[in-house]
Amino acid sequence: MPVRNGQIQDSRRVEISTEMIRFLLENGAKRVLLMSHRGRPKTEGSWEKTTIANKDLSLKIIVPVLEKKLGMEVGFCENLQKGCESHQEKVVLLENLRFDKGEEKNSKEFAKKLAGLADIYINDAFSTSHRTHASIDAISELLPSYAGASLIREVEMLSKLTHSPKKPFVMIVGGAKISDKVSAIENLAKIADTVLVGGGVANNFLKAEGFDVAKSYLQDVPADLKKQGVNFVKFANKLLDVNKQEHTLIDDFIPLPKIIYPIDVVVAKNPEAKKGEVVDLMVCEGGNCHDKDDMFLDIGPKTIKLFSKILSGAKTIFWNGPMGVFENEVFADGTREIARAVAKSDTESILGGGDTISAIKKFGLRDKYTYVSTSGGASLEFLSGKELVGLKNIKEK
Repeated sequence: MPVRNGQIQDSRRVEISTEMIRFLLENGAKRVLLMSHRGRPKTEGSWEKTTIANKDLSLKIIVPVLEKKLGMEVGFCENLQKGCESHQEKVVLLENLRFDKGEEKNSKEFAKKLAGLADIYINDAFSTSHRTHASIDAISELLPSYAGASLIREVEMLSKLTHSPKKPFVMIVGGAKISDKVSAIENLAKIADTVLVGGGVANNFLKAEGFDVAKSYLQDVPADLKKQGVNFVKFANKLLDVNKQEHTLIDDFIPLPKIIYPIDVVVAKNPEAKKGEVVDLMVCEGGNCHDKDDMFLDIGPKTIKLFSKILSGAKTIFWNGPMGVFENEVFADGTREIARAVAKSDTESILGGGDTISAIKKFGLRDKYTYVSTSGGASLEFLSGKELVGLKNIKEK
C-alpha cells in the first residue's frame, strides 16, 4: 500500500478486502478482526516502544478508508499485547503485526495470541502468502482455515497462465530487478510462445548477447547468491541458449526468436534527464554506438512497434514490470505504448507488480485489462511453480 506524505496513494488492496468483510457480516459473523502489516518496522523490545519508534508505519491510516467503504465505524486495536476484546465495533483493525517480533519469526506463541481472538481464520491476502509469518503460517494450524474471495480469484487467474493459457501466449517482463523474476521467467518461458523483455531486466539479455550496455542498470547479485555462483547475465545467456531453437512466426512467415529483447533503446546520462536519444542497437558495430556514460532508460520506437505487433496477435498476455523509467515523461513512451497495445488486444490480459500498476494508473488504463493482480512477489513465486506457505493449510478447503 503506497503512502506518501501521510496520504494513501492507492487504496485498491484495502477496497478489495471489503468484499470479504461484507460477506462475513451478512452471513452471521458477530465480529471481523482484520490483520495486516506495513513496511519493515524495527522492534524495540516492548510493544509500546516499538509503536512509538515506528509510528509512521501504523495501520491507523487505513481506518478512514475502511469506514468510508463499509459505511460503518471501524475499531482500531493499538496494543495487541493487552488484547482487543474490549472493542465493540463489528469490524476491528489490529495494529501493524510486524510491531511484534513474533510475526516475522512465525512465532507459535504470537500466533496463539492472535488465534485466541477468533474462531475462524481466513486468508484473503494472496500478496503476503509467500511470507512465513505467524499471521499467515502458524495461525493456520491453530484455527479452522479458509481462503477468502480475492485470494481464490487470484489463484484462479494465475493458474490459467500455468495450466490452460489460450495460445498464442505472450509474456512481458520488465522493471529494474531481474532477481525476483528469474524463476517465473524460467518456468513461464516453457509455456509461453513469446517472451518480450524490457526495462532493466532487458539489460541482462543485451549484455549476454554481447551488447555494451555502458552505465545501464544491472542488478547486483547479493553476496550469498554469489557464493552459489548466481549471475543474472549468465542466467539470461542460459535462457537464450535453451530457447534458441524455438521460434514464433509473425505475419505467418517471418520467424522471430522466442525471447525478444529491445532492438533500439532511448539513452541518456541519468534517469532525471530532460532529453533522450534513440540508439538503434541493430546497426551498432561491435554492439557499441553510444557514450560510455549512457544509460538505457526506455525501449525505442522500433521495439515498441515490434512488441505491439506481436501483442496484437496474442490470446493470453501476462505483463510484469515497466519498459523504462516511466516516471520521467522523457522515458515513458515504451511503457505507455505497451500498456495501450495490451489494452487494445483481443486477449485475456493479466497484469502484476506494483510499478506496472502505478504505470497503468498514470496512463488512465487501469480498467482496460482482464485482471490486475495486487500482489508482486507472491504472484511471481506462484508462477515459478513454488507452493506458497500461506496456501498449504487452506488449499483443500
